[in-house]
Amino acid sequence: MATIQNDIIIDAPVDRIWNVLTNLEQLEKYDPTVKKSKLISPEKTGTGAKRKVYMADGKNWFEEKITIFQPNKALTFQLTDCSFPIKGLQHSYSFEKIGSQTKVTQVMEYTVKFGFLGKLMDRIVIRKQSDTGIKKFFSGLKSFVENN
Repeated sequence: MATIQNDIIIDAPVDRIWNVLTNLEQLEKYDPTVKKSKLISPEKTGTGAKRKVYMADGKNWFEEKITIFQPNKALTFQLTDCSFPIKGLQHSYSFEKIGSQTKVTQVMEYTVKFGFLGKLMDRIVIRKQSDTGIKKFFSGLKSFVENN
């Protein structure tokens, strides 16, 4: 299993960030790698809420659900299906108040498909692309939260 950790300081209270992250239908408003996100569960938010996300590249997509939902403290999404060479992925968020700002940390853990070949692809391409995508996501989240 591979792990990627990123964090960012956002000039906003945790509840404002929480409200953005847990609104499953607005991901494309702040993640530049996403074309559209669509709710696919009866639950709009909270544990069990699911969305399907179509990537901006026009060919890739993924579905995920919320598995941990502790308001303003902990949030985890679990991948349930995707077009990527990934068979297991979860990304968890934690929040730390720093004065009037909030430090958001994301830990993503995943396993690649295709055995040894997948592990090689991870070392060469997947990990770097994933980390770059997370950094774009965080930059978009920061801008969206601070300017709206």
